[in-house]
Amino acid sequence: MTYATDRLHEEIAYVAYHFHWSLEEILDLEHPDRRRYTERIASLVTRGAAEG
Repeated sequence: MTYATDRLHEEIAYVAYHFHWSLEEILDLEHPDRRRYTERIASLVTRGAAEG
């Protein structure tokens, strides 16, 4: 199974924007780990917006 290129780029941009990690660091992550990071970031952003 291949992962959609657009979705991969979206995840990379999201993690890079919030964590300031390099492209290489993000691409070194396994897919499930990268998804877990994007989900955690989204949770933190949502919580921050609710508190702010």
